[in-house]
Amino acid sequence: MTRVRFSRAVMLAGLLSLAGCASYTPVPLYQLHSAEAGVSQQQQSAGLAILLQPVSVADYLQREALLQRQADGSLMATTEARWAGNLAADIDQQVLRQLAWRLDTQRLVVAPAPAGFEAPLQVALTISRLDSGPQQPAVLEAQWRLLSKDGHLLENRLIHLKEPHQGAAADQVRAQSVLLQQLVEQLAAAIKPLAAQQLAKVPRKRAPARRSPPAVAPPSQGIPSVEPVRNNLDVFRF
Repeated sequence: MTRVRFSRAVMLAGLLSLAGCASYTPVPLYQLHSAEAGVSQQQQSAGLAILLQPVSVADYLQREALLQRQADGSLMATTEARWAGNLAADIDQQVLRQLAWRLDTQRLVVAPAPAGFEAPLQVALTISRLDSGPQQPAVLEAQWRLLSKDGHLLENRLIHLKEPHQGAAADQVRAQSVLLQQLVEQLAAAIKPLAAQQLAKVPRKRAPARRSPPAVAPPSQGIPSVEPVRNNLDVFRF
């Protein structure tokens, strides 16, 4: 009797596990994309030198759950889609690559800077909001600060951007990616003139002056030259 009950229990556990496998559906994973942005074609030593502070991202974005903004302003994690990794880390890499591409430079370094690296401009970027919902447009809110080499504030700007979408998770991710591209585009446009101003303030090193050869003094006019006279004896006349 005990063996029969044990066999039935094993069969029931097997059926339940099969039912669980049959009901499992894979969840789509998404990443922000940068469209045509690629790597700058400049040489490693070419291009504008910029020090980029690590992008500061709101706490609620530092997770893998794809959050959905509701009509009342609340956020709910969807079970139908997820981010492929940490969203904050993805934003950090997207900003770095897109900014390097738009400024056409390979000399964009994330702080702390390596020894010997000097940049006339520093960039500090904070993203406080990046989300959307089935019935809510994608919204990005950010702030950037542009600083001189010695840390003086050159420009401070608050950004609020919106992008409509069709409601599906894939299109929401597309809309959020577009907003991040627009943010970097505006940031790059603000960097270019300020960077040129900072470069103009950097004193140029003067080339060492060439030394002229020492002047040869002309022969004195007061002393007659000595001319040997050839005869039987060598006689010098003055």
